[in-house]
Amino acid sequence: MANFTKKAIKESFVKLLNEKPLAKISVKDIVEDCGINRNSFYYHFQDIPALLEEIITEQAEELIENYPEIESLEKGMEVATEFAIHNKMAVFHIYNSVNRDMYEQYTMRLCRHVVARYLDVAFKDANVPAEDRELAVRLVSCTLFGLVYDWLNSGMNEERPADIKRVCELCKGIPEMIIERSKLNN
Repeated sequence: MANFTKKAIKESFVKLLNEKPLAKISVKDIVEDCGINRNSFYYHFQDIPALLEEIITEQAEELIENYPEIESLEKGMEVATEFAIHNKMAVFHIYNSVNRDMYEQYTMRLCRHVVARYLDVAFKDANVPAEDRELAVRLVSCTLFGLVYDWLNSGMNEERPADIKRVCELCKGIPEMIIERSKLNN
């Protein structure tokens, strides 16, 4: 029963977040939407930011678990932006709230996962120093993070996911070049 209630709270919150800004959602709104009492909400969550953090963390962990290997950066970015595309208004409301930093951390975590898994697959036999590999992960993940945030700044313009995909296509070879140069210099 507790898992059902917790799931209902999360679903109601995401539904409401798709309808109105985060600052306009109250515990009362959530409990009325899912038909429970306030005590049930507070049994599961300390407050709305704790609820938001749990949802964001679960989304990140679910995507990471479902995609342990990434064959291409394009596929990785498709995976990383999937929740945002399906919950556009919710993400936009989080992005424009005081809890924006939570979503930034989530996005960076996904970008790092995508790049790290891609490099693991692409260079599983390459003997590259850990420092150089980490620099490659940081460079490419920061680039992808910037592209996602540019998309959010544009109001989640419909063309931007295609632009992100195209940038990934244009950047093909950059991680490989970094790895090759690393091997030459060591």
